[in-house]
Amino acid sequence: MLSAVEIEAFSLSLRVALLASASCLLPALVVAWVLSRTRLPGKSVLNVIAHAPLVLPPVVIGYLLLLTFGVRGPVGAWLNDTFGIRLVFSSTGAVLAAAVMAFPLMVRAIRLSLDAVDQGLEFAARSLGASPFDAFLTITLPLMLPGILSGLIMAFAASLGEFGATITFASNVEGETRTLPLAIYTATQVPDGEAAALRLVVIAIILSLLALGLSEAAERWARRTVYGS
Repeated sequence: MLSAVEIEAFSLSLRVALLASASCLLPALVVAWVLSRTRLPGKSVLNVIAHAPLVLPPVVIGYLLLLTFGVRGPVGAWLNDTFGIRLVFSSTGAVLAAAVMAFPLMVRAIRLSLDAVDQGLEFAARSLGASPFDAFLTITLPLMLPGILSGLIMAFAASLGEFGATITFASNVEGETRTLPLAIYTATQVPDGEAAALRLVVIAIILSLLALGLSEAAERWARRTVYGS
């Protein structure tokens, strides 16, 4: 049986992963659209920045978040002084760290799906009097659905396993920022913690496999719904 602390880490991980993946969706849609459908100057720079968390060590991302959103950082100090919002060492900070690390996965999935949409369908809708926004809502967005669902679930799975950026920026506070990966790490650092670590590892593996399976199932469902195949 799981202890109260382990259940707390499990529920916190689910909450952080859900909030992180949901908060990524709209920015990822915008960035994927810009990268796929515009000729914006400096688009290559945006592409590099959006995908940087895939290649930079997570600890580096956490440190950059600390410099930016810490209580002495330019954004963090403003949020703290103006609204009393303190991101560092908080569950909200854990959500931010997980969202930043999961963001490029969602952007990539949505962009690949958007690249596969036939722009001729959009032009046809425009020629029939649809506005660009109407064409996006009625033509492009439904055809992007498989990529959006896949990106959401992959971002959720990545957020569940996030460790380096979270512990660097949000620390390892029990009940506040100690997600499953951090709880596993903590259990391995205390005497007789192997059993607890093993239980948490099993839970993490099951959740990750379920997320991957759900991603495949959701993508197949979306393709059948949208394309009829």
